[in-house]
Amino acid sequence: MFTGNMEEYRGIYALLLTPFKEDKSIDYDVYAQYVEWQASKGSHHLFSVCGSAEMTCLSLEERIKCAEIAVKHANGTEIVATANLEPTWQHQVEEVKRMEQTGVDGLVFVTKGVGDKDDQLVDYLSELAEYTTLPILLYEFPGFQPHCMSGKAYGELVANGKFKGIKDTTCSLEKIKDKIAVQGESAVLQANIPFLFDAYEAGARGVCATPTSCGANLFRKMYDEYFVEKNVQKARETYNEIILLDNCIDSGFNASAKYLVQLQGVPMTTVTRAGAKIDAPRRRSIESFYEYATQKGLL
Repeated sequence: MFTGNMEEYRGIYALLLTPFKEDKSIDYDVYAQYVEWQASKGSHHLFSVCGSAEMTCLSLEERIKCAEIAVKHANGTEIVATANLEPTWQHQVEEVKRMEQTGVDGLVFVTKGVGDKDDQLVDYLSELAEYTTLPILLYEFPGFQPHCMSGKAYGELVANGKFKGIKDTTCSLEKIKDKIAVQGESAVLQANIPFLFDAYEAGARGVCATPTSCGANLFRKMYDEYFVEKNVQKARETYNEIILLDNCIDSGFNASAKYLVQLQGVPMTTVTRAGAKIDAPRRRSIESFYEYATQKGLL
């Protein structure tokens, strides 16, 4: 549970996929097993009800149940979950209240399609934040565009006191630096793997990226090497392995990540609701990475 120390919001936020049965219903039993598996990989936090979870393809009841299961099976790892996906203001207010009641440690607010309107965005998020007592992270979710906010807007939200970090998805080192410049004690989290090492050097304080869904231990390894051991060379070497992982699952995500999770022992199908699929060549590519990674002790 977050205690209010700003240092706690840094680190690795591992994304939680949603496992589906062949009929596309959620396999909650496998989800519980997957959450436990993810929690064992050393991430500082787990992110339930995220983009990689296909959250816009889930009903409110499904999102609430996933968050509840994540809380129950996280073995003490902090859980955050998105809480403002409903289409109307009143429904979002109720969603925020219900998500808080699941027992999650923090809420995540998406920019909801007004990322480019600084004043409107700050007013909207600040008002919605009044309906929860939990700390809040921000998420530039590409599903509601325009989704990227300015450094100016982020700085104003950080000054509010309730907003503790942001998952930056600008895929631009210049734009993430704009947020780092005003982050204060908050945590700017990088989502773009090609710029991950550069973002750490610029002052980012963690990562929240798609490959954490199937290789979170690599990200914890790199984080500890860079921030704890202060061994930049070792962190660079681990980052190169992360690049291989990212390239491995880039095509067909998130079906690709589900297949890599399956290879690691969690009985998850590659079924998605959003339509992602992997063909035979992509499967073989993932298998090849898995063989390489296990031989080197990476997974």
